[in-house]
Amino acid sequence: MDAETIAILIKGVTIAFGGLGPAIGIGMIGAKAMEGIGRNPEAAGKLFVPMLLGMAFAEAIAIYSLVVSFTL
Repeated sequence: MDAETIAILIKGVTIAFGGLGPAIGIGMIGAKAMEGIGRNPEAAGKLFVPMLLGMAFAEAIAIYSLVVSFTL
């Protein structure tokens, strides 16, 4: 294996591991929000904005790993 092949593999692993955590986090945020709305449907409006903010912050971590893999 040459250096270019190893660099490509490292970039792929960086994106894979950098996206794994946020994907799990976003799934858990969505699941808990739906569970809360199922228990109390009147609270849907109050849960929606914090849910979106939590998902956006979790997705930012995946975007950071994408940027890091581009800089490698």
